[in-house]
Amino acid sequence: MSDLLTRLLETRDWLMADGATGTNLFNMGLSSGEAPEMWNIEEPDNIRKLYRGAVEAGSDIFLTNTFGGNASRLKLHGAANRVREINAAGVALAREVADAAGRPVVVAASIGPTGEIMAPMGSLTHEIAVEIFHEQAEALKDAGADVLWIETISAAEEFRAAAEAFARVDMPWCGTMSFDTAGRTMMGLTSAQMVAMVDKLANPPIAFGANCGVGAADLLRTVLGFVAAGPERPVIAKGNAGIPKYHDGHIHYDGTPELMAEYAVLARDAGATIIGGCCGTMPEHLKAMRHALETRPRGPRPTLDEIAGKLGGFSSASDGTGDDDAAPGRERRGRRRG
Repeated sequence: MSDLLTRLLETRDWLMADGATGTNLFNMGLSSGEAPEMWNIEEPDNIRKLYRGAVEAGSDIFLTNTFGGNASRLKLHGAANRVREINAAGVALAREVADAAGRPVVVAASIGPTGEIMAPMGSLTHEIAVEIFHEQAEALKDAGADVLWIETISAAEEFRAAAEAFARVDMPWCGTMSFDTAGRTMMGLTSAQMVAMVDKLANPPIAFGANCGVGAADLLRTVLGFVAAGPERPVIAKGNAGIPKYHDGHIHYDGTPELMAEYAVLARDAGATIIGGCCGTMPEHLKAMRHALETRPRGPRPTLDEIAGKLGGFSSASDGTGDDDAAPGRERRGRRRG
């Protein structure tokens, strides 16, 4: 039998993912510098509340509180030997919530980057990266996750290491990268290069895309780049709720529920199939996004000017390709939009 996410994708033309993990947990009292994943054990009721917030707002998919649950990141908190325990707890709480939802809801096991720089620029070898991801993925699978979901990756080498690790545990997976440096990932990858990389993987994801980055407008420019490259699989869009602002010692995101509703519809019309939020996205944003996706008819693919007009301007002039005239969403003179 195929996995739940694949079955839903076969019957729906869009699925809604969840919102922020960190923002919601900070609002519940998580301290800066504290490992959110430890709350799977120490504050389980708050993690249940996090998950229920997404499900009750209409998410078809929600990510587990396991983003930093690999040995490389947990060693910063003296917990490198607790990978299985911490990840199993995060998934067990998620299964409780998803199984009580009364409708199909996908438990997507969040896996973040190792926090190390891959060789040759850094010291993290491919083999070690595969082992780090394999250890976490095995724990997540054994605990009952529906799908593995690696996110906020910037290096192609790390993405490929994760794909190899996931093949070892024989689990379906999704993967997103963060395009936060003038339309590229921190390690220089463009949207078109990600599509080419994903299509060549021996163990490709069910769906791929972008998360986090800068603002929602920038993320949708990246989505247009994916679509222009002709991907073979569904595209994921998980944009931040506006732009972060530092106020009274805390970071706040200025995106309103109304803005995120516009973003969700634009993401769908731009070609994304799985649509959610990232930093700053709260249940009230998700509710507005779900309502907009359900009630507003599908429209033509938006242009960059339309995206900027509804969501605000882009953080950089270029989408990272170096050819603004051929940037996704901009027509060349004399060519008809498809």
